[in-house]
Amino acid sequence: MFYVSLMSIKVCNRCVLDTTVPDLVFDKNRECNYCKIHDALEEQYPLGSYGRRILLDEIRIVKEKGKSKKYDCVVGISGGTDSTFVLYLAKVIFGLRPLAVHFDNGWNSEVAVRNVKNATDKLDVDLYTLVADWEQFKDLQRSFFAASVSDVDISTDYVIYSTLLSVASKFNIPSILEGHSFRAEGTVPIGWTYMDGTYVNDVQDKYGTMKIDSFPIMTIFQLLYYLIWRRIKYVRPLEYLNFNKEKAKKLLIKELDWEYSGGHHHESTFTHFFQSYYLPNKFNIDKRKIELSANIRSGYLEREKALKELQEDYPYNQELVNYSIKKLDFSEEDFKNIMTSPNKKFTEFNTNIDKIKLLSIPIFLATKLGILPTMLYEKYAKFKK
Repeated sequence: MFYVSLMSIKVCNRCVLDTTVPDLVFDKNRECNYCKIHDALEEQYPLGSYGRRILLDEIRIVKEKGKSKKYDCVVGISGGTDSTFVLYLAKVIFGLRPLAVHFDNGWNSEVAVRNVKNATDKLDVDLYTLVADWEQFKDLQRSFFAASVSDVDISTDYVIYSTLLSVASKFNIPSILEGHSFRAEGTVPIGWTYMDGTYVNDVQDKYGTMKIDSFPIMTIFQLLYYLIWRRIKYVRPLEYLNFNKEKAKKLLIKELDWEYSGGHHHESTFTHFFQSYYLPNKFNIDKRKIELSANIRSGYLEREKALKELQEDYPYNQELVNYSIKKLDFSEEDFKNIMTSPNKKFTEFNTNIDKIKLLSIPIFLATKLGILPTMLYEKYAKFKK
């Protein structure tokens, strides 16, 4: 276990993020910069009747832009609560014609597989699945372990992001509906999880042994092409709703025979292992703090209850740990060396962070025009090394 002196840790007075987050900054009231990001997003995504009007207007635009096409939007689906609920909203509530897109990286739980099939079958939605070459994907994941950074799971997250945009472009679909709620899930600190194509490719170039060609890894130029030239628009319907995960789960169970995977993002067996064992034990990173902080800021949870929950270590399943290590073809000695090797930061690799910071003003203006996501400015352009 990674131990750090409790005396040296300072906790935000408003949420439960603390100075184990390397990029955490406090104001004079000792409220953190991620609380400020939350407040900025509250302004962008209002709740109530005003928020619903904005959302319905965005859905109207999705329909208009896609009216002559077979599909008017792409919805990424993992089998988890949020993505499945957004697919349900798209088809049943909004009357859209979505194409469900799933990235299979070899780590799907049996529950996730059933959930994806049940949802697309019962909703009568076409499913596009990109299946990664397992040896290539394993090689990419092994590269991130060898790099000794905390960003191993971006080998999935960034590829999903790349896949959704590439599929939308391929089928000329102008909109992507995304299942994220900052009020329920929060914002992942950039010091814990950073992602861009240059970074992914640099790690693979330095530590990988294979050429990646069975799944996309977007460059920054491809990203700008999709968002600015092709004008593919991201819509986040959950941001405008007072989203309640427990109610959503009950609805999905009733309507789609959905099953709960047992934890946040545990529909992926790798993410379950990564968040419950690898991050806490190697980096002292507990990602429960992100979701708990979001729920505190949103008034869904009392801060004292969250602090009490965090007194207990993140529970993990040793059988799952053993399975994951074996699946990645690490020997016990290999994995021991990984766990004890010096930790590195994403800033020690080639990334686009300096370009993003240099272009902070035009990025800010583009976010105000709805061309680029707000988070690109709030989290990336404002990042201080």
